[in-house]
Amino acid sequence: MCLAVPGRVLSTAEVDGALMAQVDFGGVRKEVCLQYIPDAEIGEYVVVHVGFAIQRLDEASARQTLANFEKLGLLEEEFGDGFELAARQRESVEAEGSGL
Repeated sequence: MCLAVPGRVLSTAEVDGALMAQVDFGGVRKEVCLQYIPDAEIGEYVVVHVGFAIQRLDEASARQTLANFEKLGLLEEEFGDGFELAARQRESVEAEGSGL
């Protein structure tokens, strides 16, 4: 399955004439093409499909969508081992922060 997944833009750069970004999908970082949204800014959330940012999304909607996808196991299916590793690291950091 190939989902359209929300992620947060971490950085942007021109690569071989194409505008690209590093995007964080709940702990998994991927390189994404910004040609359809060339004015996307660092910190904004974008919806990504097959490696292309196709629209902007507000943070609350992005976080809710990511949480729902995670509950359904769709992010693990989409990102494989990379997502599971990021989820474990996030849980570890959260546990340390809560004193567990």
